[in-house]
Amino acid sequence: MVVAALVGVPLQWLSLKLGLPLRRLVPLWFHRIVLALLGVKVKIRGVPAAERPLLFVSNHASWLDIPVLSSITPLVFVAKSEIAGWPLFGLFAKLQRSVFVDRARRHATAEVNREIASRLASGDPVVLFGEGTSSDGNQVLPFRSALFGAMQEALDAGGRGYVQPISIAYTHLHGVPMGRQHRAVAAWYGDAELLTHLARVLREGAIDVTVSFGPAHAITPGADRKHLARATEAAVRRMTVAALAGKPEIEAPQGLEGEAVPFPVESR
Repeated sequence: MVVAALVGVPLQWLSLKLGLPLRRLVPLWFHRIVLALLGVKVKIRGVPAAERPLLFVSNHASWLDIPVLSSITPLVFVAKSEIAGWPLFGLFAKLQRSVFVDRARRHATAEVNREIASRLASGDPVVLFGEGTSSDGNQVLPFRSALFGAMQEALDAGGRGYVQPISIAYTHLHGVPMGRQHRAVAAWYGDAELLTHLARVLREGAIDVTVSFGPAHAITPGADRKHLARATEAAVRRMTVAALAGKPEIEAPQGLEGEAVPFPVESR
């Protein structure tokens, strides 16, 4: 892992300085190496959408979510500002061109939206963790509609954008279904120490995770952010339940109370 970092960090820094297309591929290669060393196996359902600009909206259970998603396709994350100051992990986040959000500075929203709009306009898919925090991996927490409001403003710059729900579900440990009691091996949430959890993942290894991509949906400036948050949450919840239960098919998105929830406009 150290060797991968010693090669990947300077290469990514140079790619960013020179604006090389390689800047999108270096994180992809690096995170695939990291997952292989950690013993994490990724199973993919569905495919990332080809439409642009594209916003991925996912549930969030662990710091492992970052290398898991980054190993599938080039993308950019929206992260809390505290991460920028973390040793090593903050450097990795910056090199991946993450957009940092200071939740205490509400007046900085316009600045953040401009940065997100810039990423989207350049063709980079942006990942939003809809819950705004991490869960225990056994459930999907309610999505925060305020975060969708910020994304909606960013998408307005292009007049039209696409949202694709993503589910991340940690399903097996050493080839055996995890169950609720063992999912903490993968999930990192609450007051758990990052380095302590990293050490446990290194010690345990052999983790299987299922990443499900739902259909991408076109949204327009007039889309209601609360409706968008509700519909996306429902889709992510259903895909997560299906993956944790080992169901082979992804069920159609359902509402929080069981009713069907349509997206603002037609799917693509």
